[in-house]
Amino acid sequence: MPIRQTLDLPDIQLSYLQWNQGQTPLLLLHGLADHGLVWSSLGDYLAQKYHIVAPDLRGHGESSKPDQGYTFDDHIADLEALMDHLGWSSADILGHSWTGKLVPIWAKQNPSRLRSLILVDPFFIGKIPMWFKVMFPLLFRVLPFVKAMGPFVSYEQAEAQAKQLKQYRGWSPFQQNVFQASIEPKPDGSWGSKFVVQARNEIFEDVMRVAGLTEIIAIPTVLIVPEKGLNRSDWQLQPYKTYLKNLTIRQVPGNHWPFLVEPEEFNRAVELFLEEQQQKPSDFEG
Repeated sequence: MPIRQTLDLPDIQLSYLQWNQGQTPLLLLHGLADHGLVWSSLGDYLAQKYHIVAPDLRGHGESSKPDQGYTFDDHIADLEALMDHLGWSSADILGHSWTGKLVPIWAKQNPSRLRSLILVDPFFIGKIPMWFKVMFPLLFRVLPFVKAMGPFVSYEQAEAQAKQLKQYRGWSPFQQNVFQASIEPKPDGSWGSKFVVQARNEIFEDVMRVAGLTEIIAIPTVLIVPEKGLNRSDWQLQPYKTYLKNLTIRQVPGNHWPFLVEPEEFNRAVELFLEEQQQKPSDFEG
């Protein structure tokens, strides 16, 4: 089982889960409206070989929720500080959905930090036209990422909504634990997500404004493509093939959240990629 820790930064507290039986640093980054516990199956599976950390990013889970400061740069600064705190010069770094876009941006800014990139069904890897912003209200109503935000009149209503969402298909005990850790009672008696609206708004704006892949990245990378995920067409896969020059593409069963709906096969796909990197000659350092 992971241990929850807290890092005090100048402007926020960053909460994170840590499995520290193994030695090799592995950083797991959740997607929009999720939290570090979504990686508990993968963390338990790999704990003997890796020193694993899964933070609740700012605006999410048990971490602080400032009124502003949710750009890619803000999050990367938090993660740099977390790695410094852990004594990690570099790590294998996994990002899902929105953080699947953050990871290659980070790799361009500071490639020595990333030993490998594990990109799990990234969300809008390209730059989005500004006119698309008018679609945000509709997206916020229909995207499973944010439909569970609430508010709900009761916990029971929130749970009933969650059971209809793709990420909780099957409603396993693991999924129940993840959902229960994502929601809280509010001062007015309603229930809602620990993820906050200001984070949602700023993150969406930055996802639209900043392109994820704009220059060649040579760091070993795996793109994990779920059978029913977001990146299934050739035109969607082309930017990864163009800019990631040490790329492996792995298909796994499930939807945008394969680690929640098909965790066994997802865990094995990640393990195989990491094992392959350890077996290769070390001609890339950092």
